[in-house]
Amino acid sequence: MTSQQTAVNPSPSIAAGTEPLIRVRNLGKHYGALEVFRKIDFEVGAREIVAIVGPSGCGKTTLLRCIDGLLPHDVGEILVGNERVTEPIAGVAMVFQHFGLFPWKTVYENVAYGLRMAGAPKADIERKVPEFIKLVGLAGFEKAFPYQMSGGMQQRCGLARALAIEPNVLLMDEPFAAVDAQTREILQFELLRIWEERPTAMIFVTHSIEEAVLLGHRVVVLKGRPSSIHEMIEIDLPEPRTRETLQLPRFAELRERVWSTLMREAREAEFVLEK
Repeated sequence: MTSQQTAVNPSPSIAAGTEPLIRVRNLGKHYGALEVFRKIDFEVGAREIVAIVGPSGCGKTTLLRCIDGLLPHDVGEILVGNERVTEPIAGVAMVFQHFGLFPWKTVYENVAYGLRMAGAPKADIERKVPEFIKLVGLAGFEKAFPYQMSGGMQQRCGLARALAIEPNVLLMDEPFAAVDAQTREILQFELLRIWEERPTAMIFVTHSIEEAVLLGHRVVVLKGRPSSIHEMIEIDLPEPRTRETLQLPRFAELRERVWSTLMREAREAEFVLEK
């Protein structure tokens, strides 16, 4: 650990004696001669949200795709429960930035897709799909097509599709980046509401420092080329988190701590010439 790194207490779920659900150990990834990240080590409890932030190009999305099994990693290992991740595994769902909906399918059929692919019985699909459409606030829009919906509604649909398979692990890759600021704030609090009802282990990648501090129980800060974990910050804010959380002095302190760390890196990166 460098002098700039900060040791933090484990998350409440881990501290209580519960085994972490996700373990990322000494992870490294490269594309040919380009090393993306190295020595990535962290754990996520079964009822914990870990947010990942870092400068553009530091490998946040690549890391998330490795954890999902969509990309192979070159060094280290990833465990979900006791299963080593080398390809996508059951119980892990991912929500992408650009919704990923099938334009020719209705809300109902998009939400049902993951269940059908998993071979769920028809009765289970008919029971679960309306439940999760209601959970994300889309009841009444079951027959709507993506082109008829706003960006926020499309992202709700993508979230419902991920949740319908009832994952133990939810991976989110900048899921609110494609919507306007007002919708983004609404969706942030909707996600917190849904997580309170159905807590999972969640890894949330974002460029927004405020979003990371609001949603995360811990924030992992990636820095460097290749990137590594520069700091892991415990977010000791009261729960449940609401709009009033944004006004707390502690929220401002934590946001500034993450911001100042990343701004130093951003200024340095701005004046680096590519080789």
